Amino acid sequence: MNLSWSEDQVVLHKRLRIYGEKLGQRLIERDRAQEFSRNDWNGCAEQGVLRLAVPREYGGLDLDALTCAHAMEGLGYGCRDNGLLISLGAHMWAVQLPITRFGTEEQKAKYLPPLSDGSWIGAHAITEPDAGSDTLSLRTTAYREGDHYVLNGQKCFVTNAPVADLFLVYATINLELGFTGVTAFLIERNQPGVQVETHYEKTGLRTSPWGEVILRDCRVADSQRLGREKGGSAIFATTMAWERALILAPLLGAMERELEGCVLRARKRRQFGRPIGAFQAVSHSIVDMKVELEAARLLTYRAAWDLDHGDRSMFSEIAQLKTSESAVDAFLRAMQVHGAHGYTVNAEIERNVRDALGTRISSGTSELQRVVIAGKLGVY
Repeated sequence: MNLSWSEDQVVLHKRLRIYGEKLGQRLIERDRAQEFSRNDWNGCAEQGVLRLAVPREYGGLDLDALTCAHAMEGLGYGCRDNGLLISLGAHMWAVQLPITRFGTEEQKAKYLPPLSDGSWIGAHAITEPDAGSDTLSLRTTAYREGDHYVLNGQKCFVTNAPVADLFLVYATINLELGFTGVTAFLIERNQPGVQVETHYEKTGLRTSPWGEVILRDCRVADSQRLGREKGGSAIFATTMAWERALILAPLLGAMERELEGCVLRARKRRQFGRPIGAFQAVSHSIVDMKVELEAARLLTYRAAWDLDHGDRSMFSEIAQLKTSESAVDAFLRAMQVHGAHGYTVNAEIERNVRDALGTRISSGTSELQRVVIAGKLGVY
């Protein structure tokens, strides 16, 4: 694995890092109001963020996973709106990517351009009230009627649902088939039988909207099926490999920004006649932040490298697990270093803590990641 960045990769990283500083206006207020910023979304689209991994023939930049990880880390350093970054990742890795990998030429030509220029927002709808981490034990059904499918069911905790234009929905063609009957569909928001409800108030990532997608006799044409019938499990597995590897790459930048703030605080803040960094309790905690950051960064890059080389390894799950848990640890340490000030809303550390807690649940809980890794190790 070569991490000697090319000039183009360095320029992209720095450009997004600088641009990210322009995002997140009124963030404290918008976090309280759970307000998604369409202006910032459009700005990211103008900067090419939504085109990073999309093929050139559909308006994208066709960049590899490792370059995307480095770019998103840069954006995460500059942008303090973790919710926006999660929404971007859910759109890119759980909607754009599967369409790119499994879509027909007609589907790619129809959906990738608007998903890349910011005019459309995508949402990945698989979680159900009785199928959380066990995502393939679905109750949403898709029964054939002539040249259409009729979908009925309910999806919950769907990132971007309240603002989405396109849903990637998973349903089973036969409840008795279990995961082997799961099939994926591309459903537009304005289709008859689609209802979106919003009633969640979240602890963190509050600027990334959640919603429920309810399907009642929703008629879907054959042309809206993504991949083959009963091929949803393979699509979902590929999607999770990419999402788990890359969706938390922006957190690496956020952790680095917080680490730099702690170093500055340790130098300037004086207690008992000397800088607080002179106390091992403080300096060692900052060192641990650095160690956790570098470990999470290398694991993320390793996972991205594996994706680029066609290896859907356990490193996607390892990277998601390590980055999410390291972020929680790092932001809690930052709060301690900043003391009472760090506990205030204006310090903006507490929001990072709340946001990071959510990453230990999304894309599969930390417990689930360990189950998957254990399975890949051959433990059971």
